[in-house]
Amino acid sequence: MTDRIVLAYSGGLDTSVAIGWIADATGAEVIAVAVDVGQGGEDLEVIRQRALDCGAVEAYVADARDEFAEEYCMPALKANALYHDKYPLVSALSRPVIVKHIAKAAREFGASTMAHGCTGKGNDQVRFEVGITSIAPELKCIAPVRDLALTRDKAIDYAEKHNLPIATTKKNPFSIDQNVWGRAVETGFLEDIWNAPTKDVYDYTDDPAFPPVPDEVLITFEKGIPVAIDGQKVTPLQAIEIMNQRAGAHGIGRIDIVEDRLVGIKSREIYEAPGAIALIEAHKELENVTLEREQARYKRRITDEWTELVYDGMWSSPLKDSLEAFIEDTQRYVSGEIRMQLHGGKAIVDGRKSDTGLYDFNLATYDEGDTFDQSAARGFIEIYGLAAKQAAARQARLGY
Repeated sequence: MTDRIVLAYSGGLDTSVAIGWIADATGAEVIAVAVDVGQGGEDLEVIRQRALDCGAVEAYVADARDEFAEEYCMPALKANALYHDKYPLVSALSRPVIVKHIAKAAREFGASTMAHGCTGKGNDQVRFEVGITSIAPELKCIAPVRDLALTRDKAIDYAEKHNLPIATTKKNPFSIDQNVWGRAVETGFLEDIWNAPTKDVYDYTDDPAFPPVPDEVLITFEKGIPVAIDGQKVTPLQAIEIMNQRAGAHGIGRIDIVEDRLVGIKSREIYEAPGAIALIEAHKELENVTLEREQARYKRRITDEWTELVYDGMWSSPLKDSLEAFIEDTQRYVSGEIRMQLHGGKAIVDGRKSDTGLYDFNLATYDEGDTFDQSAARGFIEIYGLAAKQAAARQARLGY
């Protein structure tokens, strides 16, 4: 029986060429796996047919938009996950769901190997291969660009020689990955970190320097998940899509960072994540109202660890699952409404309401109705500062 390889297929130049390239190099039959995670663009059926026209013996396609939003983006939202305190894990979150469908297709079609289009310099090779090792350890992994010397110029030449039904242009200088949670752009002139991004880099966001009139949005959360916008019920996918549109119109969610890749390289990345950034900002503020102080402090530490594990491709690790259990427990009271103003590149919270919050007006007020016992403060301060007082006295006694 001829060996079979499942290929993570985007429908673009490199993975389309990889179908024949892999077949030529290995003698195996190639099954293309295309997963819709809200990246937009072409219809899945169009992508499926292109894969077959490029030589795939089978083409597996999956609409995973709701699955991605509910099972991957929502845990990241509950964690307020921002790598380097800025990047909302756009690509890192999509890889596990793609891997899940690759494993499913491999078992369905009897494949022994998976293939992906990553280079040897990036994070995604780790995310794909560690992901496969975690949920389908029987599969081997190959990477045509990394292992079979498939460069972009070779891909263009191969496509033209074999008359493949894809655009073969050298004009686009960028490497782009996108899904409903955001968009990542790299390479080209952006590799000179002194160069500012030009307007053509952006697609999900409009120029924040020329915003429309301010947009007031009311986001309702239940246990950490957005369930309504302006009073209208939404699914997680709809919440992200609506906020992508509304926050994107104000240029919210543009990120320009030099980040530390897992492989040890510092890489300049441009991200657009209008919906993700606006929702995280709203969620963080609702947590400020509903989480107990020490719980909130500890959650920030857990969030950093969870974020780094996901960034590093460890979605299926036991530690990540354990951290997620803690994060999930913190969300039991994160319910309420956040009012937010969207304007000029900023998402600013100016109203909060929660029936499960810890904010007590009568304790907080300085006006009539104050129920805080100020007479207790003196003794509290004396005890709280006792250790520091003792240490200072010792320092004075010893002269240093």
